[in-house]
Amino acid sequence: MGVKSDIEIAQEATMQSINAIAAKLEIPDEYVENYGKYKAKIDFRYYNNVLKERKNAKVVLVTAINPTPAGEGKTTTTIGLADALNCLDHKTMVALREPSLGPVFGIKGGAAGGGYAQVVPMEDINLHFTGDLHAIGAANNLLAAMLDNHMYQGNALNINSKRVVWRRCVDMNDRQLRCIVDGLGRPVDGVSREDGFDITVASEIMAIFCLATDIEDLKRRLARIIVAYTYDGQPVTCGDLKAQGALAALLKDALKPNLVQTLEGTPAFIHGGPFANIAHGCNSVIATQMGMKMTDYLITEAGFGADLGAEKFLDIKCRMTGIEPSAVVLVATIRALKYNGGVAKNDLGQENLAALENGLPNLMKHIENITGVFGLPVVVAINKFPTDTDAELALVREKCQALGVNVALSNVWAEGGAGGEELAKEVVRLCEEDSKLSMAYDLDMSIKDKINAIATKIYGADGVDYTAKAETEIATMEKLGFGKLPICMAKNQYSLTDDQTKLGRPSGFRITISDLTPSIGAGFLVALTGSIMKMPGLPKVPAAEKIDVDNDGTISGLF
Repeated sequence: MGVKSDIEIAQEATMQSINAIAAKLEIPDEYVENYGKYKAKIDFRYYNNVLKERKNAKVVLVTAINPTPAGEGKTTTTIGLADALNCLDHKTMVALREPSLGPVFGIKGGAAGGGYAQVVPMEDINLHFTGDLHAIGAANNLLAAMLDNHMYQGNALNINSKRVVWRRCVDMNDRQLRCIVDGLGRPVDGVSREDGFDITVASEIMAIFCLATDIEDLKRRLARIIVAYTYDGQPVTCGDLKAQGALAALLKDALKPNLVQTLEGTPAFIHGGPFANIAHGCNSVIATQMGMKMTDYLITEAGFGADLGAEKFLDIKCRMTGIEPSAVVLVATIRALKYNGGVAKNDLGQENLAALENGLPNLMKHIENITGVFGLPVVVAINKFPTDTDAELALVREKCQALGVNVALSNVWAEGGAGGEELAKEVVRLCEEDSKLSMAYDLDMSIKDKINAIATKIYGADGVDYTAKAETEIATMEKLGFGKLPICMAKNQYSLTDDQTKLGRPSGFRITISDLTPSIGAGFLVALTGSIMKMPGLPKVPAAEKIDVDNDGTISGLF
């Protein structure tokens, strides 16, 4: 019999009722809102009413090297680590992002882990789940409708239709909607203008949703969204359109964290999912803060590689909330390191110490960033494959130990929590070390100095260049009083540079900032590099072609 697929493993699992999972966390029934047998939302008021004064758990951040087609297994490791800690009698839960339908039907697939380290019900989580992303899309598009309606109904705010910056969204990879013209037809059909769609997870409302601490904070942040500019260059906000209350009404239930479980019954919050290229790429603050009060260890992850995900988690989410990880897990595979060293994907199963040595500098740079820039203890988790050789593993250990960092093998894909106990023990040890989180830059620095700090310290660039458009936007943001906000870098995930073909640890490069856009409701400025897009397209053979459902309602083909 062949190796079972992720969805087959998930469908064969015997799940506990969600009420039993909530009982493990001692959540009173009055705060548990069931969505069927295996999903629930936890009322966010539980935090202020009950949890707020409790002791915080140790927070463990899971990140990774720059992702490759060979796969790293960051989410799988996150889930398996939480299961392993519970196996060792440490009360632990996990906090993850919600998957977007775009990647599920595109090239990346779902985001529920893999093998015997998954969150379930896997199909629900990867598809509509509890409807959070639909609520965010509805709120985004209500704001767009109110903006266009205002211009049609007399335009009392003097909005320049050529400077509308708020776009509609849909939770699907659809390149046809990137650039459109709308408002065509009769005079009553609206004001004609160029427009476009973003994928829902790239909406500023998603970023706001994941940083808001309650309904009032949500409304304040929504009101600050810049949707357009007037003819004399002044920003027009969601608050100017009096839309924040209606948007919050659409989001009030979505704001409650979603509780599910791992295959081994570890409680898991899966809530929010900002686009990790464009936004900060972390699950909601509400879920993180709530989880920190209910367990001894909270395992969470950041989006993509550490240069994007960990940097934004620490410089944005931690700065805004005061959350401070006690330890960091940096996930890598021998296969991915060899890919960074120049080996073709089809040849990654063969021992190649020379290529591994060439690829290891990528891992070393991420280690140096976490320990040297941010001041946090780190363990390297090698997500084990059967083709890994003793010599290859020994080389990774040698290079990491030269930096004072231990390596732990993780076999959670094949063995679940039992395969992560070596990693779990090292995490517990690291969490007892004294550490103090540092940031990559100070908020009082200029916009350009903050961008330069990220580019030189985190990416290893020699410096930063700016297009004329970026220069204009930087000057505008500083003139409008937004110069002291954190920077959210929008960069490809595959390389430390803004050129995704440059793997490993490149040197002698510069980063080019093509544009700067305000995300004032979220509380940061987005610096765009390269050709980053907020609406992905489907690949030549989309994952959707393999997904099916039978007469019994059993789904196949999800991964």
